[in-house]
Amino acid sequence: MRIDWSDLATAFSLYLVLEGMMPFLNPQGTRRMMETFSRLADSQLRVAGIASMVAGVVLLWAIRS
Repeated sequence: MRIDWSDLATAFSLYLVLEGMMPFLNPQGTRRMMETFSRLADSQLRVAGIASMVAGVVLLWAIRS
């Protein structure tokens, strides 16, 4: 399998755009969300993280297949 670095750079750029939208559009809501996340237990954050990764892989697989 050959990695197309321009696809990786495009994906990372899109990630940065999407990550920047919430703080730009709703800074107070973003702050409240981060405060809520800071109160979660490590295990809860890990579950949220793995769920997000699995959803991303499934979505990527569905788009690319």
